[in-house]
Amino acid sequence: MTKKYMISKTSKIYLAGHTGLIGSAVLRELVNQGFKNILVKTRKELDLTNQEIVNAFFRKERPDYVILAAAKVGGIKANITYPADFIYENLAIQNNVVWSSYKYQVKKLIYLACGCAYPTKAKQPIKEESLLTGVPEPTNEGFAIAKIAGIKLCEKISQQYNKLFISCIPANTYGIGDHYDNERSHVISALIKKFHLAKISKLPRVEIWGSGNALREFIYVDDIARAIIILLNKYAEKTFINIGSGEEISIKELASLLKKIIGYQGEIVFDKAKPDGMMRRLLDTSKIRRLGFKPQVSLENGLKKAYSYYLENI
Repeated sequence: MTKKYMISKTSKIYLAGHTGLIGSAVLRELVNQGFKNILVKTRKELDLTNQEIVNAFFRKERPDYVILAAAKVGGIKANITYPADFIYENLAIQNNVVWSSYKYQVKKLIYLACGCAYPTKAKQPIKEESLLTGVPEPTNEGFAIAKIAGIKLCEKISQQYNKLFISCIPANTYGIGDHYDNERSHVISALIKKFHLAKISKLPRVEIWGSGNALREFIYVDDIARAIIILLNKYAEKTFINIGSGEEISIKELASLLKKIIGYQGEIVFDKAKPDGMMRRLLDTSKIRRLGFKPQVSLENGLKKAYSYYLENI
């Protein structure tokens, strides 16, 4: 478990999805740690859903390492509305990048999956062994199935071809670089936007989907980035691994905390006719903690950072 696999600061690292929430944080962390040869491409420069284009890119660039953070993402509303898009685009992206990485002899690949890959009724906190022991949450089934397929593709390539193609499952991630549009936003970014707009418009109430009783684990994006670099350097097992904070909070408590941070004075109303999603999701992070990982940003401080980012950039 603790076997080191330190990589050279001059190794060519292809970071897919560098403009996204987690990808942008990984890019910052790679630069901060002194990596000198980081390869990035925007979606316009490289369409990861196109197999021929991705294959040509890998044939030309021959990266030593790959971090696959690119994905089509969204909250409950987007997952319910566009399930076919979520499963098709994510399957295409990961199939193309992972297979080209194998084909062109990438030394190590880190693939980012998602906690929704776990069964909706998994025993808490969720251990890695819980994967495929039940069905995923119906509200994001398309995304979950795609992510499960990605985990298994990496696992089978590692088994069959003796490669280090590693998957990780992050807890709900938030922070600098998050999405705030209505289709792609997750719970924290959606609530920040709701409360801020309600505050400046002096609305008497803010309505939130679900009962507010669902429990979630949140981790600040810079902590996720640090964990990924630890995996890149230290993790040499062929099994996937959870990344989380080890702490959980109800959506109701989260909303109250954000209301206070943002300074909204109105009422919070929960629409119980709307879905909660998975009622509880807390990851067992004992494996990555044994590698020396420990989150550095508390939830309250992270929410303050996220709101500051929203005010300055959105």
